[in-house]
Amino acid sequence: MSSTNGRSDGHMQGRESHEKPIPPSVSRGTVVLAATPIGNVSDASKRLVELLQSADLVAAEDTRRLYDLANRLGVRVSGRVMAYHDHNERRMADPILDQVRDGACVLVVSDAGMPTINDPGMAIVRRAIERGIPVTCAPGPSAVLDALALSGLPTDRFCYEGFLPRRHQERLRHLRTLRGEERTMVFYETPHRIDQAMQDLQEVFGSDRLMALCRELTKEHEQIRRGTVGDIVHSLQEDPPRGEMVLVVAGASALEARRNDPEAMDDRQLADLARELARSEGLRLKEAIARVAAEHPLADGSLPNRKRIYALAVEEDKED
Repeated sequence: MSSTNGRSDGHMQGRESHEKPIPPSVSRGTVVLAATPIGNVSDASKRLVELLQSADLVAAEDTRRLYDLANRLGVRVSGRVMAYHDHNERRMADPILDQVRDGACVLVVSDAGMPTINDPGMAIVRRAIERGIPVTCAPGPSAVLDALALSGLPTDRFCYEGFLPRRHQERLRHLRTLRGEERTMVFYETPHRIDQAMQDLQEVFGSDRLMALCRELTKEHEQIRRGTVGDIVHSLQEDPPRGEMVLVVAGASALEARRNDPEAMDDRQLADLARELARSEGLRLKEAIARVAAEHPLADGSLPNRKRIYALAVEEDKED
């Protein structure tokens, strides 16, 4: 393909393709984020097909997967294709937007689902906004929304938390910040971490919290496991799942939310609570403090300082 502005073939091109007719759904001088199928190729929208056929430049998370999708859709990608992924998205945002400024239609796609949702795309959106360049979406499949809808849990208010932290302590700390969250929560998790992640969910939210584990969404072997956290933990032992999963967890009740309000109790109040717990259940003071601290994480998910609580509790005992 020759360049009309004298640039070599090694540079991104787009102007020369502006002569070809394009359907109304493909806007010139615009960045389009398009959702791709998350499993079932039949979920591809007509608009996605038109964009693949007519966009001047396609920025794809994985070019091989893009061509595989195009082949399965029976589509010929006529524009230039370039890799646009986590490692180059910031560096390539402005060069891509230069093409858009000159009138190109640029399509941004990830391997599956909507760009920017745990996938590349945010850098180009932010720079487009800063530069006053139009950016729009061609909506479509979403694992987050599919799992939420199929979970049977409340959908009127929810929060998406992405992938849980990989390390055990970081994961626990993050989950503790959500202990009082009243909205339905949606997480992603991988097969090799699901056992540990579910154990941590059980430790923080308890065995009785309702949830759903969704896997292979839209595919032939789609599976939705619904029940309590304890039920799901047990099911993993009986039948370990494969493939990436979406976890949908019920929010806290109003009572649980008030109980886990990080502003509700200071160290002295926690010391008093620990003293009362030690008396009522016959526990050693340090055991009671450890339990109280675990049940009342701070706003950042870390636990209260047990030494400080112990000192305050001992001080109160002396005063008594």
